[in-house]
Amino acid sequence: MVAARVEFFFDLSSPWTCLAFHNLPGVLERTKASAVYRPILVGGVFNAVNPAVYAAREQADNRRLQHSWKVLKDWARLAGVPMNFPSRWHPAKGIAAMRFCCALEEEQAALVRFARAAFASYFDRQENLDDPAVLAAVADAEGLDGAALIAAAGSDAVKARLRANTDEVIARGGYGSPTIFVDGGDMYFGNDQLPLIEAALKRTLP
Repeated sequence: MVAARVEFFFDLSSPWTCLAFHNLPGVLERTKASAVYRPILVGGVFNAVNPAVYAAREQADNRRLQHSWKVLKDWARLAGVPMNFPSRWHPAKGIAAMRFCCALEEEQAALVRFARAAFASYFDRQENLDDPAVLAAVADAEGLDGAALIAAAGSDAVKARLRANTDEVIARGGYGSPTIFVDGGDMYFGNDQLPLIEAALKRTLP
């Protein structure tokens, strides 16, 4: 089995990750590359290596942050992705959601289905990403077992996996979500760097 050339470390609470998640399949199709999706807890990353994110959120007159919402909507329009954000649930902690994702990590197709639906729940319908009942309903609608995922999300194994994934992305130089690696060590960050990822994948084709 050929290893995936792209690793996509992600947290469902990030709007930029939502966009990158929706745009990445086009890159993969054009480059004939495959990807593996790795759930992380972006709050854990921020706490460890990027606490400036929290300080920026507290600045009511932060022009860069205010302009970023406009740019976010521009990117969403370009991608054809609904972006009713921010909602009253922002910022989400994301712990329960990312544990759901970790419970599905070994079943990548199911993880992608759940993540796509969870992004729509939070960024389109403005549902509460931190409510396990909402997450279970999202899973059920995708043909997954929401009750079983609630149980799995509370297990020590899944909690440890989420911590391990988060620690791994930090150790490899990541500072937010999405952090994307090409061929192991070539790191990129965010939706706007997808053209660079595509160029890297094409540049290193055999």
